[in-house]
Amino acid sequence: MPVDLSGLRAFVAVADARSFRVAGERLGVTRSAVSQNLRRLEDGMGVALVERTTRSVRLTEAGTRLYASARAALGDLERAVDDVRADAATPSGTLRLCVSSVAESFLEASMLARFLELHPGIRVDLTISDDEGDIVAAGFDAGVRLGELIERDMLAVPVSDRQRQLVVASPQYLRRHPAPEHPRELAEHACIGWRPRPDAAPYRWEFTERGRDFDVAVDPRVTTNDMGVMLRLARRGAGLTFGMEETFRDDLARGELVAVLEGFSAPFPGFYLYYPKRTHPSPRLRALIDHVGAQRRSTRARTSRRR
Repeated sequence: MPVDLSGLRAFVAVADARSFRVAGERLGVTRSAVSQNLRRLEDGMGVALVERTTRSVRLTEAGTRLYASARAALGDLERAVDDVRADAATPSGTLRLCVSSVAESFLEASMLARFLELHPGIRVDLTISDDEGDIVAAGFDAGVRLGELIERDMLAVPVSDRQRQLVVASPQYLRRHPAPEHPRELAEHACIGWRPRPDAAPYRWEFTERGRDFDVAVDPRVTTNDMGVMLRLARRGAGLTFGMEETFRDDLARGELVAVLEGFSAPFPGFYLYYPKRTHPSPRLRALIDHVGAQRRSTRARTSRRR
């Protein structure tokens, strides 16, 4: 039988005050409401808990046994609620996140470092993974991945601008090998490819031509699951590689890498912080959601001022 919390609160208040009127005042309800809640509790249990006369209120034997346990249990419950309310005001605890390895805009140190500075009570347990598994089943609070890969039963907020995937190479590589003019020419080049795990096929490089999406199954000379390795090899002239534009942003700005086939690289929705649909996310997750939103607004404002 479900526990009648309203009835238990009324019972404990009456037992404490030995008065229905005083119990009602302490609970902020009428004397009649206290009486009704207590009667419903007694009816549900099938036993009298309080003996009432016109002059006194006293506990029955069953009421005496219940009182000690119920009062302690309600106290524990009230403390737990108070702790949750305090946590909402000052979020704390561990936030478990599963983040795509190429979500540069989220993984950059400034975003996470600022979040930890603002919320000293929160710990972050960060797993970098490109698996498309169920974050709920794996015990994560939230994840970060491309919007097109997020399940429809999740809520999502953007953590990046629209993205493009680019083919890049070093200037020295392009001096030795003329840049391809169409993705079909990639077969003639040394390519540095990516795969998520040893038993998976290399990632197919994706392009758009005249509004039509297509992909190319390159035959990589080097295949790895580490974008850092791909970048270092590309900088050294080992071949062409493929990935998110923001991953190559600094190298492109310094001229260490050069983008090719840009006419075949169309923008698409970027990365999102996503989490299960719940009425109330945990305070620590809500703090992260709010932080991401504030960071995005600040970034857009700085960009607008530069223009």
